[in-house]
Amino acid sequence: MRLRPGERVALDGRVLRGQSALDQAPITGESVPVDKGVGDALFAGSINQSGEIEYEVTAPANDSTLARIIHAVEAAQASRAPTQRFVDQFARIYTPTVFAMALAVAVIPPLTMGASWVDWIYKALVLLVIACPCALVISTPVTIVSGLAAAARRGILIKGGVYLEQGKDLSWVALDKTGTITHGKPAQTDYAMLADDAPQARAVAASLAARSDHPVSRAVAAAAQDDGIALLEVTEFEALAGRGTRGRAGGDDYCLGNHRLIHDMGACSPELEDRLEALERQGKTVVLLARLGKDGAAVALAMFAVADTVRDTSRQAIAELHALGVKTIMLSGDNPHTAQAIGAQVGIDEARGNQLPQDKSDAIGALAADTHAARGKVGMVGDGINDAPALARADIGFAMGAAGTDTAIETADVA
Repeated sequence: MRLRPGERVALDGRVLRGQSALDQAPITGESVPVDKGVGDALFAGSINQSGEIEYEVTAPANDSTLARIIHAVEAAQASRAPTQRFVDQFARIYTPTVFAMALAVAVIPPLTMGASWVDWIYKALVLLVIACPCALVISTPVTIVSGLAAAARRGILIKGGVYLEQGKDLSWVALDKTGTITHGKPAQTDYAMLADDAPQARAVAASLAARSDHPVSRAVAAAAQDDGIALLEVTEFEALAGRGTRGRAGGDDYCLGNHRLIHDMGACSPELEDRLEALERQGKTVVLLARLGKDGAAVALAMFAVADTVRDTSRQAIAELHALGVKTIMLSGDNPHTAQAIGAQVGIDEARGNQLPQDKSDAIGALAADTHAARGKVGMVGDGINDAPALARADIGFAMGAAGTDTAIETADVA
């Protein structure tokens, strides 16, 4: 199959030709597009960002990653059914039994013992009144509706009184990272000059980045624009698939690219490698600006770190959960370094990376098995398709309604 820029991957596959960056956030939750080359796996539902690639399909539609997510949601919802089935069975038996008893009280004595019909019909009605827990039936819905209405006024949609009641029993809350704890959009976090003879390094980098549609490049260009840096005219612009961009500005040739590009050009030193590794261990994506000499040699001029930034209120929210005695765990599709860095930043008890949809669901299942023994409940907070199985598996699923996908909002118990 041929996948053009902007198109969505229809079926799982493996790249045969070409290179591109794909947005896998809907499936894996990774906040930054992932570079794909020959031999790399593609997930159905991912969005192609830049280059055109050809790939071979490795799984039919019913066995794709997206289909497995849907099956996991169905299985998770079915795993909660025994309680619901018990209530249904109880009502199915209890209601006919009470009516049969009332009918027997009303009919049998007058027919067999010649008793008064009025007296025994009255007694049958008394039995119906006693068998119906009226006070409970009337008062409970009023209380529940009041709670649901109060939550709705605060922008919280709760899909049933049972979830409102179970909230007090939460022992663990699992949280997705991208779009939940973080904004879900890369932003420039660090900038450093690597050479003293490059006063226009940031303007050149922003000018090259502005010509690219890669989210990391857009973050670099946006940061420069916010700081009032004027863009330069770029000629001979060229996109280097999977590595960066190249162009001419102010009479010199420059490259703005990832670690691999600068390394291939021989512009990396041991000291620079250490600085790059330190930033990458913090979960940041680093791009570097290099100037190309006439002899083809490259000199690194500046580096820019881009990361998915934490929401202003995330740390406060985690602290309030801890104050309520609720433990927190983050389940992220990003690499473990990123997950650990974000988790430490907001004060989460435990952070796990490289979590595929099924991994998240399994983690919720393991937490539930431990907490249910202590009469506790497990909640899950997410916003993407990849979070749907875990949202369904949790005792209470919370979807980020404003930015969440339809699948997550539909699956969750609270939006």
